[in-house]
Amino acid sequence: MSGHSKWSTIKRKKGAADSKRSKLFSKLVKDITIAVKESGNDVDSNPRLRLAISLAKSASMPKDNILRAIKKGDDKDSANYVELNYEGYAAHGIAVFVECTTDNTQRTVSNVRSIFNKYSGSLGKNGSLSFIFDRKGIFSFPVGDLDMEDLELEIIDAGAEDFEIEDDMATITTSLEDFGSMVKKLEELNIEPETAELQRVPNTTDKLDVETAKKVLKMIDAFEADDDVVNVFHNLEMTDELQAALEEE
Repeated sequence: MSGHSKWSTIKRKKGAADSKRSKLFSKLVKDITIAVKESGNDVDSNPRLRLAISLAKSASMPKDNILRAIKKGDDKDSANYVELNYEGYAAHGIAVFVECTTDNTQRTVSNVRSIFNKYSGSLGKNGSLSFIFDRKGIFSFPVGDLDMEDLELEIIDAGAEDFEIEDDMATITTSLEDFGSMVKKLEELNIEPETAELQRVPNTTDKLDVETAKKVLKMIDAFEADDDVVNVFHNLEMTDELQAALEEE
């Protein structure tokens, strides 16, 4: 888990520095819209919508934007988004799992294939990486003045598999099955997470030298820059040397 946690920390710092607000809002709008189309606009009975709105508020999305996204989800004539996954390998055998949300599958698969090809990677068949990644619930939030001992007992009861604190940020890991119960537990504790999502955590990682690893991460950055891409996961080991090099950039 330590390598994964390091990458989460780097992404958080990097995102705070150079993330484009409009792109972030676009992805949050899609998530709200899909949640409404799936299970309706009642926040109390739709946990996915409740979580999406919570994350939108955490990102300082204006209330009007959130309401428009909900209305868009209610509109039967609005675009229907579908969620797609793509699996493949970057250079040097690094596994890459790409999650997308799109209203144009042809455009999305074309863009994903193009990025794999541009960075000497290869697009594989769906399911080809199932042995590498485990789907986990990941929650992160500022430690603040929370009592960590009491909190740890509470979250263990809710299904926490791992609990780490790094740079004054707490990270909880759960199984896929316990994701919903952890959402409820944090709501009960009045903890509003900065991150609350299902991630694909590698059960094995591959180590590369810093310069080679940075080239692989350029592919990851290219995927994350695509408007249809929601998440990108990989099994490149985030060594201390690589972490230090990234933080210097």
